[in-house]
Amino acid sequence: MLGGVAGCGTAADGVRSGSAGTGARAERGEGQQSVHERGQGDAQGFSLVATGDLLVHDSIIRQARADAGGPGYDFGRMIDAAKPMVRKADLAICHMETVYGPDGGPFSGYPLFKTPPQLARSVKNVGYDSCSTGSNHTLDDSSDGVHRTLEAMDSAGLQHVGSARSARERGRPAVLRAGGAKVAQLAYTYGTNGISVPENKPWLVNLIEPQRIIRDARAARRAGADVVVVSMHWGTEWQQKPDQLQRSMAKTLTASRSHGRRDVDLILGTHAHVPQAYEKVNGTWVVYGMGDQIAGKMNDPRGSMGTAARFHFVPPGRTSDRGHKGAWTIDKASFTPFLMRSSPRYTLVNLASGSSRSAGDPAQDKAYETIREAVFSRGAKKDGLRMVP
Repeated sequence: MLGGVAGCGTAADGVRSGSAGTGARAERGEGQQSVHERGQGDAQGFSLVATGDLLVHDSIIRQARADAGGPGYDFGRMIDAAKPMVRKADLAICHMETVYGPDGGPFSGYPLFKTPPQLARSVKNVGYDSCSTGSNHTLDDSSDGVHRTLEAMDSAGLQHVGSARSARERGRPAVLRAGGAKVAQLAYTYGTNGISVPENKPWLVNLIEPQRIIRDARAARRAGADVVVVSMHWGTEWQQKPDQLQRSMAKTLTASRSHGRRDVDLILGTHAHVPQAYEKVNGTWVVYGMGDQIAGKMNDPRGSMGTAARFHFVPPGRTSDRGHKGAWTIDKASFTPFLMRSSPRYTLVNLASGSSRSAGDPAQDKAYETIREAVFSRGAKKDGLRMVP
């Protein structure tokens, strides 16, 4: 079990914030392998965008209720700033940190989250295609929460991976198509806040076990995946530097090869609630932590900061990535810094946009510098990582 504490930090509004395997399935038909098609990409490949934790505190629930302007909950207005970037990408991935409550509630924030299921529809409307669902809060409401969450995501047309409703569902790869490539997303968590995974339902959540991840990646490749993306819920909360277990796990996974070809093409990290470094490990990009995309106001202001990881993949033969015959590779790596403002309302701000840079807002300027420092702290700039609006 990887490091990190059981909770998810402390929110300043009276709520405390919380900290495939090939088991995704798309839309309808439990356990059936499917291919989800998004953009057509371009002749040179496809673009992928990924963002951090959707951490739905009580204050976020109240904001979504107000934003609905009537019955229900609307989370889309809060993250509207991400829409242009997400919709432009050929493939967009989020992290669904919390599980859903029943349609009519009750709903709750920390410590045992039960989020309005309308979140799935809001996320889909922004433009996301798939979300990792393995986190330390996956079992907050037992198997009921897992079932409700995945059913709501199915209804919205969002793919998911990291939790499952059956062994069959857990064992079938979900493959998304983008720009001529089949992309498999796998997802795992370090633990579940001390809540035991039922012995008779081990498929409910994918726990981090390196050899299992490698087996799943190889199975996804055999099932036709050109690109394998691994979402990892790991690390130590509120620690900007990736911890020893993150670093060692990254080395293990990126070093794994089959027939001379890497088993994992990209690692996307969540959980720490602060932006962490991007780094090339064994020639593979690793995002140790993207921070939060949605979160209530934190005692630590970094809990409102996050990044969108942005990568462009090209087909075999398009780059000089020698020794990986037949492999899709990343030719462009970039990120966009974001801040979730809490006043006068919860609103996501693109910190790299012209309007943000010219606003003269000390909080935004401080967040901008904090995120850049974290992201570049392990030498990613020399490997070609760039910040883009």
